[in-house]
Amino acid sequence: MPAVVVLGVQWGDEGKGKATDQLGSRIDYVVKFNGGNNAGHTVVVGGEKYALHLLPSGILSPGVVPVIGNGVVIDIEVLFSEIDALEARGVDTSRLLVSSAAHVIAPYNRTVDKVTERFLGKRRIGTTGRGIGPTYADKINRVGIRIQDLFDEKILAQKVEGALDQKNHLLVKVYNRRAITVEETVEDLLRYAERLRPFVADTPLELNRALDAGKTLVFEAGQATMLDVDHGTYPFVTSSSATAGGACTGSGIGPTRIDRVVGVAKAYTTRVGEGPFPTELLDDDGEWLRQTGGEFGTTTGRPRRTGWYDSVVSRYASRVNGLTDIVLTKLDVLTGRDRIPVCVAYDVDGQRVDEMPLDQTDFHHAKPVYEHLDGWTQDITGAREWDDLPVAAQRYLEFLESVSGTRISAIGVGPGREATIIKHDLLD
Repeated sequence: MPAVVVLGVQWGDEGKGKATDQLGSRIDYVVKFNGGNNAGHTVVVGGEKYALHLLPSGILSPGVVPVIGNGVVIDIEVLFSEIDALEARGVDTSRLLVSSAAHVIAPYNRTVDKVTERFLGKRRIGTTGRGIGPTYADKINRVGIRIQDLFDEKILAQKVEGALDQKNHLLVKVYNRRAITVEETVEDLLRYAERLRPFVADTPLELNRALDAGKTLVFEAGQATMLDVDHGTYPFVTSSSATAGGACTGSGIGPTRIDRVVGVAKAYTTRVGEGPFPTELLDDDGEWLRQTGGEFGTTTGRPRRTGWYDSVVSRYASRVNGLTDIVLTKLDVLTGRDRIPVCVAYDVDGQRVDEMPLDQTDFHHAKPVYEHLDGWTQDITGAREWDDLPVAAQRYLEFLESVSGTRISAIGVGPGREATIIKHDLLD
């Protein structure tokens, strides 16, 4: 059975949770391999809306084993807040597995994140202030705290002391904040240690054994391609690998074990935070997309920036990730438009550019080159087969497929779990 990576094609919020959930009844494991609680998935099941941040969307599918991989950074308080909220609604979370090698977001990481972002002023990145970036920085600097450290108080105290040695100088002397003590940090981190212990596992071993046994695994990315720390619009990116390669490093399975890479894209484009966005709409059309599409952050509630579909970004994501399929979401949001623009190239200083510009400066100055397609007025939220769609909607999808470099295998026509048209089976 296959191992499938599901990731975002654009700047996030494309509906990856719904795409993973669509496979839920046919898969055995769902693995979150990067990011933290700085991103969210909204999944609608039976009219009930669930907002997930740290937990993989497979937590909502009975029989599926949800896994938080070693590439994730974990705010333990947030994790148990999510678990408690789901349990209160009758969702069984006992199957959850958490990698012993995943890094923990310590209280000082959140503090450093917030004061640093304020200090940057106009050069701010647009972080959520949840300590994600500083935790990944600690990981790379080899002063991070891992889940396994919570079960050895002596080791934990030593590691916290080492991490705070430099941070307190920064907080006190640069940012004029009070020093953070080792004792208060250790006490905070140990609050949930015993409750966490039953979930902790050697997840790379578990996942490889599952693949050996013929199980079907889905690897679910947080954020998206254009926010990847290497391949995104740096420095306006997240701090982890949100592309297909990150599925291997963030979970402990080898690249030869990946069978399919599914990219999720909206029928238009959105972005949260700072950074270039060529098709961004700062007019009534942008506000219409925001309100009609409900474009407000699952995690932060922030209004998302909105724009038309960008096929240059889609082609780039297809190459970087080796996409085999695209799941296109929110097609229904475009209902009612007479004409729908699609960005097919950029104008950079008077020159047409068909692929992603080489450097950030050119991308920042890129202006979209549009082709316009006919829109439709019919309600498509009840469509379940390709032939149920208006001809104009079919033509729009066929055009997006032709300019995106990857076949469109599923189309979302509403927020519910069942509101999807399947053109090609994602597991075949």
